Amino acid sequence: MSNVKTRFAPSPTGRMHVGNLRTALYAYLIAKHEGGTFMLRIEDTDQERYVEGAVEIINRTLEKTGLIHDEGPDKDGGCGPYVQSERQKAGIYMEYAKKLIEKGEAYYCFCDKERLESLKQEVAGKEIVVYDKHCLHLPKEEIEAKLAAGVPFVIRQNVPKEGTTKFVDEIYGTIEVPNAELDDMILIKSDGYPTYNFANVVDDHLMGITHVVRGNEYLSSAPKYNRLYEAFGWEVPVYVHCPLITNEEHKKLSKRSGHSSYEDLLEQGFVSEAIVNYVALLGWCPEDNREIFSLQELVEAFDYHHMSKSPAVFDVQKLRWMNGEYLKAMDDEKFYEAALPYLKKAISREFDFRKIAQMVKTRIEVYPDIMEMVDFFEKLPEYDPAMFAHKKSKTTQESCLEVLTELLPKLEAQEDFSNNALFDMLKAYVEEKGCKVNFVMWPLRVAVSGKQMTPAGATEIMEILGKEESLVRIRKAIELLGETCR
Repeated sequence: MSNVKTRFAPSPTGRMHVGNLRTALYAYLIAKHEGGTFMLRIEDTDQERYVEGAVEIINRTLEKTGLIHDEGPDKDGGCGPYVQSERQKAGIYMEYAKKLIEKGEAYYCFCDKERLESLKQEVAGKEIVVYDKHCLHLPKEEIEAKLAAGVPFVIRQNVPKEGTTKFVDEIYGTIEVPNAELDDMILIKSDGYPTYNFANVVDDHLMGITHVVRGNEYLSSAPKYNRLYEAFGWEVPVYVHCPLITNEEHKKLSKRSGHSSYEDLLEQGFVSEAIVNYVALLGWCPEDNREIFSLQELVEAFDYHHMSKSPAVFDVQKLRWMNGEYLKAMDDEKFYEAALPYLKKAISREFDFRKIAQMVKTRIEVYPDIMEMVDFFEKLPEYDPAMFAHKKSKTTQESCLEVLTELLPKLEAQEDFSNNALFDMLKAYVEEKGCKVNFVMWPLRVAVSGKQMTPAGATEIMEILGKEESLVRIRKAIELLGETCR
């Protein structure tokens, strides 16, 4: 079944938020799973919300995430133009709206703002205009006279008040709505532009879209789409509505939650592949409950019948964990390149950044974690001598003072300050002293880092710090413990 064709049809209104990215991803996966076509269409009919540069953001995001379209504004597949404002200029929407007027399925409406205001009703706590079909019965001569005189108009869908409209969604099943609840929605606005709802139906049909993927906030509009398809005598596509995405408080994910867009997440130090992997699991679950997937593995595994109806929670901790797994598996050179700006932000001194990058690679979840983890290389933080007392290592402040005092001359005499050489020297000291390794390593780690949690052991840190800096720090620790233990 390789004639599957899906589309991603974003509005250029700014950064691509997570819900939009998931729609693009699911549309891509449905098409590619069946060896079909994935198309990009730009829906810029809402001129008021248009943001300069937003089309570039859409293209950049799709490229970075690997969701490469087969057809679109830059890849003509014979269904163009692929930008709705260009289609509007070509008169496509007006042509099809007039076809509906001829069939009695739509009509010109010349009602002014004042008249529409007078029709406002309160429905479910909201004030909405429930149109009364006033212009449906205007005589043909009057309509032609108004059009000739340039009276502003909209074109409305003519929905019967009796009966019901049925609609089938692959995830939510059959939805049946009494026609009395459907309004005569506007198809063409007074500025000549089509409404989102009308342009979508016309374009999806003309472009051969077989599967329509979108958020479930459009479920309530879906019966109106079906009426349009039926009015034209067109085949209704397969609908796949994705569940809502909420934050941890179960409120709709919003810009204020700070994780709302793909680019926000990149700026927060997440990697693109991890974001895509995580977003795929917001509303879909593979049969084997596996969690880590490459894009190609998602293409193979994705079956939209396993999507959920329930809202998906955007769990930042889960995304952080997944991102950490991607960082661990990343090529060392690629990781070093990405980590370097963060290392340089935290450390202005000349150290072996490659070695520091290797230290932190398996210990962080997002890139900015690096800075707090390595800031001690820049300068020894102020620390509490109580940190030397450690239950697990069985150390006290007194025992640490003794160990560091005994080690100082040995370290001063030590010429080779490489990790291995230092470790061998300390191992010999441990054997001579008849204690556990940690009993010696703990005071050294705290002395050279001023921290209890470090990305590596004492000898690895000392190798990077070098002999001179390590000795300065150890002498300071001896002085500090000496004052405390007096």
